[in-house]
Amino acid sequence: MPLARSLSMTSLNGLPQWENEDLPVEDLLLFEVSWEVTNKVGGIYTVIQTKAKITADEWGENYFLIGPYFEHNVKTQVEACEPPNPAVKKAMDTIKGQGCQVFFGRWLIEGSPYVLLFNIGSAAWNLDRWKGEFWDVSNIGIPFHDREANDAVIFGSLTAWFLKELSCQFDGKPNIIAHFHEWQAGVGLILSRSQKLPVATIFTTHATLLGRYLCAASIDFYNNLDQFDIDKEAGERQIYHRYCMERASVHCAHVFTTVSEITAIEAEHMLKRNPDVVTPNGLNIKKFSAIHEFQNLHSMYKARIQEFIRGHFYGHLDFNLENTLFFFIAGRYEFSNKGADMFLEALSRLNFLLRVHKSDVTVVVFFIMPAKTNNFNVETLKGQAVRKQLWDTAQSVKEKFGKKLYNALLKGEIPDLTKILDRDDITIMKRAIFSTQRHCLPPVTTHNMIDDSNDPILNTIRRIGLFNNRTDRVKVILHPEFLSSTSPLLPLDYEEFVRGCHLGVFPSYYEPWGYTPAECTVMGIPSVTTNLSGFGCFMQDHVADPAAYGIYIVDRRFRSPDESCNQLTQILYGFCQQSRRQRIIQRNRTERLSDLLDWRYLGRYYMHARHLALSRTFPDKFEMEPSAPPKTEGFRYPRPSSVPPSPSVSQHSSPQHSEAEDEDEDERYDEDEEAERDRQNIKSPFSLGVLPQGKKKQHGEYRN
Repeated sequence: MPLARSLSMTSLNGLPQWENEDLPVEDLLLFEVSWEVTNKVGGIYTVIQTKAKITADEWGENYFLIGPYFEHNVKTQVEACEPPNPAVKKAMDTIKGQGCQVFFGRWLIEGSPYVLLFNIGSAAWNLDRWKGEFWDVSNIGIPFHDREANDAVIFGSLTAWFLKELSCQFDGKPNIIAHFHEWQAGVGLILSRSQKLPVATIFTTHATLLGRYLCAASIDFYNNLDQFDIDKEAGERQIYHRYCMERASVHCAHVFTTVSEITAIEAEHMLKRNPDVVTPNGLNIKKFSAIHEFQNLHSMYKARIQEFIRGHFYGHLDFNLENTLFFFIAGRYEFSNKGADMFLEALSRLNFLLRVHKSDVTVVVFFIMPAKTNNFNVETLKGQAVRKQLWDTAQSVKEKFGKKLYNALLKGEIPDLTKILDRDDITIMKRAIFSTQRHCLPPVTTHNMIDDSNDPILNTIRRIGLFNNRTDRVKVILHPEFLSSTSPLLPLDYEEFVRGCHLGVFPSYYEPWGYTPAECTVMGIPSVTTNLSGFGCFMQDHVADPAAYGIYIVDRRFRSPDESCNQLTQILYGFCQQSRRQRIIQRNRTERLSDLLDWRYLGRYYMHARHLALSRTFPDKFEMEPSAPPKTEGFRYPRPSSVPPSPSVSQHSSPQHSEAEDEDEDERYDEDEEAERDRQNIKSPFSLGVLPQGKKKQHGEYRN
């Protein structure tokens, strides 16, 4: 028997290195299987799409993605080509010969990875047979009325069939790693293991099925993790078969991973297996050549948002836009899971604080959460039309004024300012002023909501009374549609909108990772998250003082709902007290954290999972180095030595404090010195994530 190959984290082109060279490194093939390959449904699409470049750089022509074929997606995202690997081509041809359509090409994203897409409809005639085979190996029955689960059986059966045809060509050599994402892809994993295919398997859960359902039902989830009757809860929600598919996939996989520590704890109780590796989600970070270019973008897009505000609040624009902060929350419309309920309650308390302290700061809050609507709100459209009319009037008067002034100066005269505007100009301006009068309050929603009497956000706004009154220092705008640069109301893409805001607020109760605060971070925008989100836990592990870097973490795990809401209110109020300079300093710090979220660093967690899968599947061929690190905790950003512009440290005991105090603090800030220290910290060695065995839920947690 040849010597076992010793896998290490040092790799050539991302592929494992070992001592014995019986099997060329180039013969290893990596397949990633997901229902969201070229098919955007949720956050997994973002994970796979953004990770593709670093994985393709590591594995080159040996990296393939497997997903479902949808014509409308393929036409716009995939370029057809022939498989470069003859074994892959032969396996595809075998499946095609049996009447099932398979599409191969390059996905037109960064990295241009190969994709292999199965046409689910073309293989649907096998559904009853494949459901029977799945029952034989797993005793899991799939109801005929569950379209999604039936599609998962077809997709999984095609995937297992392809892997079987492929592995047969390698005479049992350990050539294949297959990484499955979520329960929709899990059938392929279960069938591959039942057929004893020589394939190293990995299964990643991005959120447990039952966890999402239970949290959406406002159940005290984290405080009762070890007390749920799992089978009963799944059965009552009519997802027992899906739950069984998910749990079977978890237990069949050679390596099981989750995206965060908080999801690892959840998986231990919901799925009854400790994850082997925690694989945090990353992003492709693009640095600007000009260091402060992101600050310029903030100013530019903030001005675009201010234009929208001028129209939306016409007739009630009695607040200074230069002293107005823009907060936002965005994501799926999950009222309690995403923390919209707590955010609204905190806004009510923030409004009270700002009014009591007679603050000159105004906060405009956007809720970007898609809901059912039938059209734009007429009053909102009218506001933008009035704004444009006023702009045109001002430009017309300015042009006439400019010509008269120019002619007077040419004659060497100082113009008589009382005569430079004639009677017609005064009339036009008066008419423009009268047109801004309105007899109703600015609307709290930009669209006509379907069934608005039962909408949870609007009902909460009615309860707390945030109706955009003149006396309110907090104004609310619900935009129940994804943002688009072609919108007649707010013509900005999501990224542009985020860059123009001051703070993203995501006080989620159930958030396995949380891409929204991560996206804010890489754009240099501070954000609020919680210690029940994967992103919040990750930042707590890696940044000594997250608030100083613009990552505010609300404790929703060990505090009561009211205490958590008060903490969020204090964070928001403290942010409103910051000076403009403090916010600029904080944005600089926030943007520097983006290196933490780069796939170039986080991709090695996935590499570790693949190496672990090889060593477990083929122990006589591969073995992990004994020095493989056991923890996910890597470097930690230190607490900045200069003034930390964050509510937790810069909030004064009273709103009245001396400006001299601020100036003394600002003098201690040396951005270049701080940036250099952060760059050194990011270079510290990462350690890879194996969740410590036996890690149990901490009790004393509150349902928020």
